[in-house]
Amino acid sequence: MRSLIITGGTGGLGTDVVRRLSRDYRCIVLGHSQVDLTNEQSVARAFDEAGAIYGLVHLVGGFAAGSVRETSLEIWTKMLALNTTAAFLAARGALPHMSSPGRIVMISSIATLLPSAGTAAYTVAKSALNALVQALAAEERANAITVNAILPDAMATPAMLKETKDASKLVPLERVSETIAFLLSDAAAGTSGTLIPIRA
Repeated sequence: MRSLIITGGTGGLGTDVVRRLSRDYRCIVLGHSQVDLTNEQSVARAFDEAGAIYGLVHLVGGFAAGSVRETSLEIWTKMLALNTTAAFLAARGALPHMSSPGRIVMISSIATLLPSAGTAAYTVAKSALNALVQALAAEERANAITVNAILPDAMATPAMLKETKDASKLVPLERVSETIAFLLSDAAAGTSGTLIPIRA
């Protein structure tokens, strides 16, 4: 059975993703208590311990609201660390252990397609993630490693369901999980460098 590393696999989305992917893969889940994905040495150690893998599903990220006037440098830096640097380090940690063919799937945000007021730090960080995905896809094409990002709208995680009165406005978690499953499959061998929006 092919092995996957799933970062952020213990969160609201991660739990559903792991449940779905466990049908077809051996899932190695890296949670916050196991690895600091913003620390180079911690990431390298975790991926070395995991050994040979077929794919990486990177779910880790963070959100902070606030206008540019309101956003502190600390929050700005934190958004870049959680949403961009963590993705870079996870990809770089995974690639030396990845088979050919191999798969990388990352979670971005639909907010990057039409940035709105009050989300500058988050949107910029996720937009940088999109650029990383497309650059990495071009770099790894010769190695038959595909790299794609999913851009969901607000998702129906347990936390969001508590805050939202109308669940129909949230993206069902299974929709995201099934899209990830497709991108990991052999059928998606020709799909790379794509940014796939998912709306409710």
